[in-house]
Amino acid sequence: MLILTTAVTAGALTLSACGSRGDDKKGGEGSKTSVTIGLDAPITGELSALGLGIRNSAQLAVDNANKAGEVKGVEFELEPLDDKAQANVGQQNATKLAGDKDVLGIVGPLNSSVAQSMQQVAQQNGVALISPANTTPDLTQGKDWKQDKRVRQFSTYFRTATTDEVQGAFDGQFAWEKAKFKNAYVIDDQKTYGAGLAASFRTQFTKLGGKIVGSEHVNPEDRDFKAVVAKVKAAKPDVVFYGGEYPASGPLSQQLKDGGVTVPLMGGDGMYSADYIKLNKKAQGDYASSVGKPVEQLASAKKFIEDYQAAGYKDRYEAYGGSTYDATWALIQAVKKVVADNGGKLPADARKKVVEAMNQVSFDGVTGHVSFDKYGDTTNTMITAYQVDQGKWVARFSAEFKKFDKAGKS
Repeated sequence: MLILTTAVTAGALTLSACGSRGDDKKGGEGSKTSVTIGLDAPITGELSALGLGIRNSAQLAVDNANKAGEVKGVEFELEPLDDKAQANVGQQNATKLAGDKDVLGIVGPLNSSVAQSMQQVAQQNGVALISPANTTPDLTQGKDWKQDKRVRQFSTYFRTATTDEVQGAFDGQFAWEKAKFKNAYVIDDQKTYGAGLAASFRTQFTKLGGKIVGSEHVNPEDRDFKAVVAKVKAAKPDVVFYGGEYPASGPLSQQLKDGGVTVPLMGGDGMYSADYIKLNKKAQGDYASSVGKPVEQLASAKKFIEDYQAAGYKDRYEAYGGSTYDATWALIQAVKKVVADNGGKLPADARKKVVEAMNQVSFDGVTGHVSFDKYGDTTNTMITAYQVDQGKWVARFSAEFKKFDKAGKS
């Protein structure tokens, strides 16, 4: 769901290859080339809790790369831009970043709807765009993916978050097989992410035997859900599934319970934020899924957590901290390969070469093994279901969806 752009690491880069900012650096022994990584996320506004975690995690990757000298002779800079979770602002930010020749990659965005406005800009300028949070399948595989007519849309676009085809299906299967819900009421916010997630949940849940007892579309800006509550109460579901984000789902959950609908609200990674609980005094028992496993449970994330805490960020890394760090590091590794393949220097066509190298990236990151398939999607399909318990999100079940799917009801 987010936009971020971050720094890349490589062997030794030449000053002349890195654009004006690099040329401004004085040459000579010990001098370093400046390479910029752009970052675009909702740093302000209702989704800023997620956006700030993304910005900080990207900055941490850049700082670590500089500290370790991951790319000899290169100093990385992060240029964070605020998209306010608005597609037109994201497009403007992408245009600005792509216009800076020092920018060799962009991490982001958070929102799938924002990504749709940025992808063409990145493609036209040949700059890699990698999101730690976008989950809509259309972004990589095209609008006909449901008919299994999958075609890569943009050669410059990648992501470290798995798709809603995986996440929504996981949610549907978890609801039916693990939580034992039989009847669901489905609500979505009509945005690219929310509508797609809800559709995928509906497909999997009904395929397994679940019944959809009602559905409703709301606006993402809505905060008064009285009419919806009345409809849901009359339908008597076992669970309410919401495709959307926490600024609306928090109030929706509380109003449902205040209105006599005592069943859990369930959603995807757009709900998985500590701010969801802050907005909802009756969040106890609600569910949300998120991509990957909780970083706190991953041995591979131990150093990331320690470094993040040591850096003194006042904002949490939230749901996408680990995937943002990995997205940033993927760009770093791509640049590193490009430089190594060019005799320790950054080639004139560095952006093009970085995009090509992204398809070959493979490393063990914060969230697990990082690599991309032929569509630019992550090969890591791990998903976790969380439940609110005593004011905190608690992990209840994690699995790679393909394995979970094959496991059936066992």
